[in-house]
Order: sequence, then structure tokens, then C-alpha cells
Amino acid sequence: MRPPVPAKKSNAVWWILGGIAAFAIIGIGLLVMVIAIASMSGNTNTRNVANVNNRNQNQNTNVTANTNVAENVNSAPLPAQFTDDFSQPKWGVGDSKFGRIWYADDEYHMSSKERTYIVMYAPSDEYSTENATVKVTARSVDGSVPSSGFGLMVHCAQSKAKQLEDYALLIYPSDTPQYEVIMHKDGNQTSLVTKTNSSAIRSGSNPNQLEIRIKGTEIAFYINGQFLNRITDTGNYRRGRAGLYTSDLADVAFDDLEIER
Repeated sequence: MRPPVPAKKSNAVWWILGGIAAFAIIGIGLLVMVIAIASMSGNTNTRNVANVNNRNQNQNTNVTANTNVAENVNSAPLPAQFTDDFSQPKWGVGDSKFGRIWYADDEYHMSSKERTYIVMYAPSDEYSTENATVKVTARSVDGSVPSSGFGLMVHCAQSKAKQLEDYALLIYPSDTPQYEVIMHKDGNQTSLVTKTNSSAIRSGSNPNQLEIRIKGTEIAFYINGQFLNRITDTGNYRRGRAGLYTSDLADVAFDDLEIER
């Protein structure tokens, strides 16, 4: 798709990914530009549409290691604190065969098509997540629970092969709330922490604050201020931007993104 982008944001990076999920076993779906898997429980074919101005790239050194080096590293230091309350349209918006993304009531809304998911990466390097604490508030507007969850992404960047690479904390705010930690590597999605029950997650349409704390290669995950789990950055993704993820038809609204370095 080619969403309308204001001229002053011509260098914005945004991806919309989607695929039809079988939700049976983890597999690999291949199309021209990207390989991805929709969830721990399903096979998904995906297509990646990337802004040609994107230069926030991971550099692959081999198939098992990634230096995640951005080509457009700014010489000026990033601010110690950065916020986006989504009152100003900075991120990409539009409709595609995979879903819809839009601003409303000072929130950023994302909705996929049934049994698909979509991903949006932040529009500039101001959203860098290296050695940062990243927070965002997210809610399911009508209280429904997307089958592949929704949540916050960090260390987001394209590889040189234009593949999706990042980590994400996903939540499932059902009557028995769960969370999951996933990783995209060379376009493939894997579950690093499988679905786990957590009483820290508020059910239904209640907002939840997702938080990811990054220190070196350690990545720790929190919900509403309560610790969930931690992983090691085995992909060596040291740089990259924040991102947002949702799946299925549910309208998911994001608000109050904060990055503290």
C-alpha cells in the first residue's frame, strides 16, 4: 500500500505486514520480500511493504548473528527522555488488504484483518531503543482478544535483505490474561517466552502499560509496573526503533509512548 505521508515526514519508516494464519504449527511462509510467522501456533505467509527511504537497517554478518547496525546513525546524542502521546500524526496511517491504521481521539489505532497481523515501526531514530526503557499504554477498544495478541516492539529494523527483525512483548487480556515474548529474525517469528498466565494484566478493554527495559544485552519485560520475565539479546540487536503489533479484527489503541535512556 502507499499511505499518505506528510512531506515533512518523507523519511518516515513504516511497515505493514500481514498473512493468512493456519494456526496449527510453526512454519515458514515465503513471498517476494519477507518471511514471517504470525504466531507460535500458526503458519503465515506475509508480505512486507517498506518505505523506500528506510535506512534503519540491521547488517547481517551471518545466518546466526546480527550486528543490527543502523546506517543512518545520528551524530547528535538522543534526548534522555522522549515521549509521543499520539496527539500529532507522526506514524504511518492507511488501509490495506492486511488491515487499517489511523489516529483518533489522541490515540494510535491498529486493526488487522481476520487471522492476520500487522506491524508498524516508529517513524524516526528519535524512537531508538538502545539501552532504553520503553513504555506504551495499549487497550482493546471493545475488549476482544486478538488471537496473536498485541503489544510493544523494540530494536525494530529491516535487515539488508529487507527482513523483519525485532523483539516484542505481546499480551492477551482475556478472562485468564496471558503474555508472550517473540523475536523476528530474518523475517521469521519465534516465541522466546510462550504464552504465560499473569495476574498483572488487566482483562477486557482496560488499558495496560507495557514496559521493556533494555540494558546491554539484557531485556526485561513488565506489565503495569510488575516484572514478567527477561531474555538475552541473542540476535545482537543493539540498535533499532520502537514498534507496535496487533492481530485479527480487534481495534487496538496505543497511547503515551515513553522512551527513557
